[in-house]
Amino acid sequence: MKKQATPFDISEYLDSEEMIAAYLSAVIEDNDWDLLIQAIGHVAKARGMSKIAEDSGLGRESLYKSFSPKSQPRFETVMKVLGAMHIKIQLSAEPQEQKRRSKKLLAA
Repeated sequence: MKKQATPFDISEYLDSEEMIAAYLSAVIEDNDWDLLIQAIGHVAKARGMSKIAEDSGLGRESLYKSFSPKSQPRFETVMKVLGAMHIKIQLSAEPQEQKRRSKKLLAA
């Protein structure tokens, strides 16, 4: 008898605010916009896409499309969905030493 693997769905593991924050923070560190868009979609799915659609004023089907791989949702859409999920993005200045390292990496 052949065993069949079930597809992995990260949204099944995003069951607490701490887990969601850790997941999104880790994804942001990768500096990959496509990955971040997918991660926001995973969180929306974990919280209930219908609820997020209702709270954001956007259509459920359009949310699935907006946060699918290789999609390019508008910044406004991303912010509406984050707002509906009560997630804030906080920016901070990069320390000087890290700036110098970043410049060296970009120049290489």
